[in-house]
Amino acid sequence: MTRKKELSEPEIAPPDTEEEFETAPQAQTQHPCKVVLYNDEEHTYDYVVEMLTHASRLSRENAFRCAVEVDLTGRTIVHYGTREACAGVVARIAAYGPDHRLPQSMTSMNAEVQGC
Repeated sequence: MTRKKELSEPEIAPPDTEEEFETAPQAQTQHPCKVVLYNDEEHTYDYVVEMLTHASRLSRENAFRCAVEVDLTGRTIVHYGTREACAGVVARIAAYGPDHRLPQSMTSMNAEVQGC
């Protein structure tokens, strides 16, 4: 992800553990599938936050946390659910399109369903 900072959100420290950004343990046991979003250098933090609030229905705060995590670690989990629900999130991410802020951005971010 390109480090073009346009967000008004405050900076947050990197997480101590990956679990800090993941859904509550109950959701993990109830829904075996998850959506993993992968980092690239063709999307800004603003794009990731906007896309995740739309595609995963995350709050802006949680979407920003996921944007930081994907930038720092290369991937982040953005949704837990049934196979069908996760496939819907992946489809919305794919359909979101390129980041209009960056001329080199040609496609949406890459995400996939895992763990089913």
